[in-house]
Amino acid sequence: MQTYQNTNRARRYKAYVSTLGTTQIHLRNPMIIAWWSAAFPGFGHLLLSKYLRGYVLVLWEIIININANVNLAMIYSFNREFDKATMILEPRWVLLYIPVYIYGIWDSYRTSVDMNKVYILADRENARFINFQITALEINYLDKRKPWIAVMWSFFMPGAGQLYIHRIVTAFFLMIWVVTIVYLSHFLESVHFLVLGNLNEAKEVLNMEWLLFIPSVYFFAMYDSYVNTVENNKLFDNEQRNFLMHRYQKPNFDLPLTLNKRDR
Repeated sequence: MQTYQNTNRARRYKAYVSTLGTTQIHLRNPMIIAWWSAAFPGFGHLLLSKYLRGYVLVLWEIIININANVNLAMIYSFNREFDKATMILEPRWVLLYIPVYIYGIWDSYRTSVDMNKVYILADRENARFINFQITALEINYLDKRKPWIAVMWSFFMPGAGQLYIHRIVTAFFLMIWVVTIVYLSHFLESVHFLVLGNLNEAKEVLNMEWLLFIPSVYFFAMYDSYVNTVENNKLFDNEQRNFLMHRYQKPNFDLPLTLNKRDR
């Protein structure tokens, strides 16, 4: 007996609202996505909502980087100690690092270009989607929020801005890694000694290999929270407009786009 797949649905959706977050597609600059992948492999994919691929690349970056001593080599290079930078690199791990690093940049750029095309088609179809989810564990719904608040909370604690806009999985992922990196780099201990005026101890206690991860994670958390807050606000406006047009606007109603001079 032949069975047929149910096709009584739209081909493409611009967003999916679940209890764990709101996933959406929107236009992105492929060069910016590729730049974030170059700054930290996996971040470009997280911006594209390619979460599983992004988490794998982030884990890979940290594990391989530490074993290959890439950050330590960068520190020696900044100090113009190129001989030490060359000697400290671990060839067995560096040869694993290079191809996947380049792949992350290439794949994020390629995926960004493809998803821009998909978004254009989805925007033309303008399919309706569920904008409210409630379960025993969480409630998620489309709402307008302030981008600067998301950036502020991400500055104080990376991941908090994602919690503000209900990106639960990404928020927990960022928080776990930030706590790990800050702890292993002894960053807060260094701040403590710096406040007490012990500059030498503040410098000596730092683990520079782990410290170099902090800027990328901090700035990514702020950028990601800002961009997604702005796009969620646009998505809310679009969904609300579609609802009002479908529910209240008559098909023969001519919506004036400009006002007459006497109406101004």
